[in-house]
Amino acid sequence: MRVRLGRECVYVPSCRFGLYVALRHWCPPGGRVLMSPVNDDVIFFVVLAAGLRPVQAPLNPLDASIDIDAVPDEVWGSVSAVLTTNLYGNPDPAPRLRQKCDALGIPLFEDGAHAIGSRVGDRPVGAWGEASVFSLSKHVGAKAGGILSLADPGLREAVEKTCAGLLAPRRTSAELAYLIRPYAEAAVRGLRLRRAAWAAIRLLGLADREEIRMPLRPDELALAARETPGLDAHHPWVRVDMHDYRLEAGRLRLRRIGRGLDRLDDVLDACRAGTELLLSTPWAKPRDAYGTQPLFRVPLFVADRDAAVAALARQGIVVGYLYDPPLDDYAGAEFTDPSPAPEAARWFARHALPVDPLRARTVAEVLERSGARPVRAPGEEEPPRSRPTPGGLGQSRD
Repeated sequence: MRVRLGRECVYVPSCRFGLYVALRHWCPPGGRVLMSPVNDDVIFFVVLAAGLRPVQAPLNPLDASIDIDAVPDEVWGSVSAVLTTNLYGNPDPAPRLRQKCDALGIPLFEDGAHAIGSRVGDRPVGAWGEASVFSLSKHVGAKAGGILSLADPGLREAVEKTCAGLLAPRRTSAELAYLIRPYAEAAVRGLRLRRAAWAAIRLLGLADREEIRMPLRPDELALAARETPGLDAHHPWVRVDMHDYRLEAGRLRLRRIGRGLDRLDDVLDACRAGTELLLSTPWAKPRDAYGTQPLFRVPLFVADRDAAVAALARQGIVVGYLYDPPLDDYAGAEFTDPSPAPEAARWFARHALPVDPLRARTVAEVLERSGARPVRAPGEEEPPRSRPTPGGLGQSRD
């Protein structure tokens, strides 16, 4: 990653842990962070745990990137940092955000969890902000680990010291569970027991969430806010979907992560090919870009997403990484400043069908057979008469 980004990089146990460390280093408690409302709720709770106030930004409806020109001047004047999402690998307009943050004298943070191979301007995603974070659970497929990259290499020692003070000690049981997990998952898939396994998890009360969004639990969250900054009070929210997010890694875990990184270029090539295929379908809305990005998920836009999800599920394709409703509708004004223009985020959150580019051909066939109808984007006068030309989705924005 140091070579890819041209920056100093620090291994962290998870992307969310790395983001918390970055926010704590640069942002004094009480600050306000401009961010996307179409985002993982875990990231929202990381911002709260750092003692900061989320401020939801208006978005571009086609890729959920921050719409810089729609952010009012009074909002720009009130924020102390900007956090990009690069949703599904589609880049936020980092060059313009860099200029804006420089003019305001505030830090820019990049969440590259979905965008480890994406580029914007003349740089990779993650090479624009004071700090950026990456997940090794997504393209790398390691089910653990993250990278915190730093624009200033002189900060490495201080950041490593902060990380060391927040890590939970290594547990042999957790390492063994991590090592056998791929084999258990393969067995479940091979025996077609996915639904039965999920039903058992729910029956035992082990599921972290029943819906797309985890339960907010506003009364408990308000109490946790009194103990910020700090991860402990917000642990019930930050741990969701990854209970070992702050666990010190063992040697065998690191070895498996290293093998995943060794295969990353091949995975990115396959994702790029699948993305190009999906962007040629009637459900995609491509935009001008710097070539086709190796997206982690390709957002297709369908009139009835529930029906499309069900059709794919019948073929064993699980649709995840849905972020509906937007965070301001989910959390309310008690915990976040709402977007001044929420319509685009709501449209994207309601209609986007994020699909795995590694299953591109099967997904396209299933959607065609099921009769899934494309949906018009806001401001789109009529559906395209012919299939769009393949290309990347993220970068007519700067």
